[in-house]
This record gives sequence, C-alpha cells and structure tokens, in this order.
Amino acid sequence: MQHFLNYINGEWRAAADGATFINRNPADRSDHIGSFPQSGSADVEAAVSAAKSAERAWKLLPAPARGDILRRAGDIFARRKTELAAIMTREMGKPVFETSGDIQEAIDTCYYSATEGRRLFGYNAPSELPNKMNLSFRMPVGICGIITAWNFPIAVPSWKIIPALVCGNTVIFKPSEESPHSANIFAEILHEAGLPAGVFNVVHGDGKAGSAMVDHPAIKLIGFTGSTETGTHIASLCGKANKKCSLEMGGKNAQIVMADADLELALEAVLWGAFGTAGQRCTATSRLILHRDIHDQFVAALKQKAAALRIGSGLSQETQMGPLINESQLAKVEKYVAIGKEEGARCVLGGERPSADELKAGCFFQPTIFCDVTPAMRIFQEEIFGPVLAVTVIDSFEEAVAVLNNSSYGLSSSIFTADVNQAFAAIRDLEAGITYINGPTIGAEAHMPFGGIKGTGNGHREGGWTVFEIFTEWKAVYVDFSGKLQRAQIDNYDD
Repeated sequence: MQHFLNYINGEWRAAADGATFINRNPADRSDHIGSFPQSGSADVEAAVSAAKSAERAWKLLPAPARGDILRRAGDIFARRKTELAAIMTREMGKPVFETSGDIQEAIDTCYYSATEGRRLFGYNAPSELPNKMNLSFRMPVGICGIITAWNFPIAVPSWKIIPALVCGNTVIFKPSEESPHSANIFAEILHEAGLPAGVFNVVHGDGKAGSAMVDHPAIKLIGFTGSTETGTHIASLCGKANKKCSLEMGGKNAQIVMADADLELALEAVLWGAFGTAGQRCTATSRLILHRDIHDQFVAALKQKAAALRIGSGLSQETQMGPLINESQLAKVEKYVAIGKEEGARCVLGGERPSADELKAGCFFQPTIFCDVTPAMRIFQEEIFGPVLAVTVIDSFEEAVAVLNNSSYGLSSSIFTADVNQAFAAIRDLEAGITYINGPTIGAEAHMPFGGIKGTGNGHREGGWTVFEIFTEWKAVYVDFSGKLQRAQIDNYDD
C-alpha cells in the first residue's frame, strides 16, 4: 500500500500529527489504494502561510503569463489522460470512458482559462465631469479555499482551481477523502507546468480540515461542491465572517418526454442520464416525466435496456455502470428503495444489490426504476445520488412543467419534443440553471455557465466567462486630469 502526502509550498508533507486514513477501491473494498494524511488546523495553517508568501509575486505576474502556465498544465493533463483515468476509476469507481471525459473537462478548462488570461476585461465609462476618466479592473480575491466532492475528482476541481489561478489568486485545495489520489496528480501536473511553490496547495482530510479552511480569516473565499446540507452550513459561516462563498450543491433533475418526441433518442438519453456514474452526479436524471400516451411503451423499452447494462469494475472495458462510492452510500440507496415501496411507488426494475459473486466485494447496486411516483413522495423530492429513477405520468405540457418545477432543487432539466413552440416555452418556464432540448440532463461544456437555482446554489456560476466573477473583485478607478477639485454630483448638477 502506498503512503501519500499533502502538497504544501511545493513540497510533499505528512500531516503535522502523523494521522492518516485509508482510501479504498469501491469496486473491491479489499483493494487499499493508499494511506493519506488526516490533516488538521496545523496543516491548514502551514498551507495558508505558503499561500500568503506566494500571493504577491503570483498576483504581479501578468495574467497572460499565468495563463501560459495553465496552458502547459492542459498539455500535461492530455499527455497523462489514459494513466490518470485508470487512477480515478480505481478510487471512485466510474468506468474509464467516463473518467477520460472527466480529464477532458480539465483539459478544456485549462485551455479556455489560459485564453481568458488575455481577456480579463474591465469596463470603461464616460465621466459626468470634464477632463476625467472612469475605469474599472478585476482584482484577485486573495487566498481561495476549494472543497470538492469525489464524483468528478479532476473536472470539478479544475472548474474552480484553474480560473482562480488565472485570476491571480493562490489556492488551498481539500479534496474528498473518497478521491484523494486524483488531487495529488493535480498537484504533480501543476508543479510540472511551472506553477511557483505555494501558489497551489493540497491538504487532505475530513470535515475537520474543511472547517479549519472555512474558519481561517486569511482565506478570503470558499468554493464548495457537495451536499446542500454542508453547503448551506458553509454559507452561514462565511456570512458571519463576511467571506465570499460559491456553492454548487444538490440536484433532483428531471427529463420530460412528450408524446411527439423521438422516443429512441429520449430512451438513450435517460439511460445515460439516470445510470451514468451510477446516478452519482449532481446533474443525474433522477426523475422521468412521461406523457400518458407513450408511458407504457417507453417504460417497457427502458426496463429492457436498463436491465441489460453491464455492471462491474470501471477498469473493465466491458463495464457500462460501476459501483456506488462506499458502503454508506449503498445503505442510503437501499433505504430510499424501501421508502419508495412504503410510499406506494411500484419498483419495476432492480431495487437490490446484484447477486453475481464477482460483484459482492464492491458497492454495486442494480439500475432501479420506480413507476406510479407522485410529487408528494420522498423519492420524487429528495436527492438519492444513486441509480434510482422515479417515473411520473402527465397529460399535458403545462402539467409536465408544473411537475418538473415541483422541487426544492433547480440545477438541470430536459425536455424531448418535436414542437418548437413547446421547446421555447420550456426554455422560458423550467426552473433550472440548465435546460437541454432533446438532450439528457448531463453534458455541460467547459465554456458555458454551470450552476443552479433554489437549493442547488447561491447565485454563482462556474464554467465559461461567469466563473471569473467568482474569483475576482471589481475595482473602480477615477482619473481626474482637470487640475482642480471636481465634486461629482455636487458640481455637475444645479438645483
């Protein structure tokens, strides 16, 4: 078993008190990937000291030069893509074709953000006074604390870390305990790309390390991806400290299929959206809203295709769906299956662990479909984060919109229809940060805004041009070359 370390000030270090935790392969819990530092406040303090020391020099490096370093990081991610995909799959389970896509998002983000280093535009505006200019500039926030979930161990951190660095911030990254090895590879790649020591730091550990980051007064921003419960708690702490906070939290995403839809396309979409990553995506399709006219035939076809999905280790090229992340998540999915049955929903497929001997050492669960689900049921309303799909029947477009919007979350949404008018009405009326027309609820692209409304987020958007709003502060500048004192408003307007 390998022993991994924190990455602080360009060096690999054990936790200050020597504590460690074990990372296991979810497809085979007897496969121990390695031990990692169980960090605490002392380790966060060391990372803050390193980030402070590096902050000014990194801030003063021109943004295009910072972008050049991150472009090189993109090249290294591309070079190591196959190797890194296998590492990611072993520690978090999803098939290698998915982890390869995870890395591609990081590559895309590096290249896109590197270019944005030349486009950190400010705005100029005419002054109301003569011989005076009004300018504005984007300034870095300072030290940014990044805390992310395990399910996208390279892509999601890259959405935050790479733009933060381009903007001139220094970063302390606490990855999930379930996918820590990927974070060390991230550090290796940034180091090789030429990032100066202290600009990027990795501190492993559980919630204690995360809390120490949130509480530290020198860390000016927290970027978080994870559960709504944890995110709202972080937001309350950041609010008390007057600290910037960007949250990307849960989802309960729905796909609508109208009677006029391309049913084969809609079928492939929900199969991928519901059971890709074993349903462990914030954008996963966990609700399916079917028009009554096509409900029975669609469910019959979906059952057939979902039952045929090949479950197994993501390291096998034959696997289409991997395991859940750990025993706790497996127990949670089983609990929600029991809740669905108790509430009167009809389990028409799956609902239990697979029986194959070769799968018993891992955290596997069958693709599961519930029918006769109503909006009042918990399996309709609550995020399960597993391969469980709740199917609801509707009779009209208006009812479909109302049913989809009946959620405390608002991340992603989808509708399949051949009616262009309904498509545009859905774009207008679906309450979500993302809407797909004739596509699944998953498939975000690096150059577009990503995030949601309601319980999904707090108003920020990662990805695209919008992420740079998170990691910069605006500075307004007034240049007066009139040679006299001019008092805005007072001198410019007479009673």
